[in-house]
Amino acid sequence: MSHATRFENLAARREKTSLAELDALFDALPAVDEDFMIGEWDGGVFNTGHPGEQQLDALGWAGKTFRGRDDVDPIVSRQAGGGRAANPVMGSASLRQVEYRGVVTATMVYDKHPIFDHFRAVDAGTVLGVMDRKGAPMPLYFWLRRHHPA
Repeated sequence: MSHATRFENLAARREKTSLAELDALFDALPAVDEDFMIGEWDGGVFNTGHPGEQQLDALGWAGKTFRGRDDVDPIVSRQAGGGRAANPVMGSASLRQVEYRGVVTATMVYDKHPIFDHFRAVDAGTVLGVMDRKGAPMPLYFWLRRHHPA
């Protein structure tokens, strides 16, 4: 089964997904560089039982926006009427190359929080992300797809 098919199967799953399955897929995917991440992305989370899943839902999380290396909106929320806007709840972020699980890949670093979001490519328009928060008992797995306005 291809990595893209494995990803799509996990993303469509309603029941809980194990961290072991997501770790294995993440580890099998190729790293991405900072330039790959530039642009607007739509996002979603995997059902693993992480408390952040409900928090993102409550914020109306729609994705992330990467304008440049030092100019990232980590939380973009859905607005009334279908628009998107940066949500200030978590502040801003930067984009750097960081080693995670033995591979150097594009990583979003929150400016005011001990949080790193690491990315690996599923395909040219999709990444699997994992939020690594200092002191958290488990990571938060999510996905991003390039945003294509209607």
